[in-house]
Amino acid sequence: MLGTQLVVVSDAHLGAAPKPTEEALLAFLDAAPTLGDCLLVNGDLFHFWFAYRQVVPRSGFLAAAALAHLRRRMPIVMTGGNHDRWGDSFWDRDMGIIFSAGEVRFEAAGRRVVALHGDGVAETHWGGALLHRITKHPFTARVFGFLHPTVGFALVGAMSPRLADPGRQDSVLVEAAARQAEWAGEQIRQDPTIDLLVLGHTHRPATGEPEPGRHYLNPGAWIDGQRYAVVTETDIGLRQWP
Repeated sequence: MLGTQLVVVSDAHLGAAPKPTEEALLAFLDAAPTLGDCLLVNGDLFHFWFAYRQVVPRSGFLAAAALAHLRRRMPIVMTGGNHDRWGDSFWDRDMGIIFSAGEVRFEAAGRRVVALHGDGVAETHWGGALLHRITKHPFTARVFGFLHPTVGFALVGAMSPRLADPGRQDSVLVEAAARQAEWAGEQIRQDPTIDLLVLGHTHRPATGEPEPGRHYLNPGAWIDGQRYAVVTETDIGLRQWP
């Protein structure tokens, strides 16, 4: 059991988010121990992140340093999103953060939690599903690792409009959120070991209870209104910072 009060944040897209949004997140991370006793960062913390063996992105330095400091005060779990799942061993080996590029399972707040970012499960266009398969394939990361960081980051900058950006039309996100909720309900009903399924990606805050006492949660996007959630044994609360 990681703790009794789980703080959940997702989709900050640092590097593309306005500077005040990043500064607010740094303040949030500094205050996280007053909000709960463990933290889940559920994907797309960065608009792009790739941990080369000896290089990490400059644009993510402040947030990575804040997480390193916070890790000394509370346990942290992190999943990768479609923008930042290429963490290699940086987060777990170097930072002491429990990291998974895909799904992670743990116990917190008296619940058996399954967390994943959610890309690939609610795409409304075949192109999004195809891109999900490409970016998630180990071969893609292996090839990208051979590129010089300057070249690699320039390439991603050119591709980012196609990486399911937060700028998608609202109607598309609403449809994706509905499909995501349906998918979450099916997973919970099929797997009795899931007490709480946490998703992100759609940027739409949501909670649901497909089965009695068993819930799904999307905390919403930090980049859209500085949203987060707090989970206890008796409550799942959607919040906004500050």
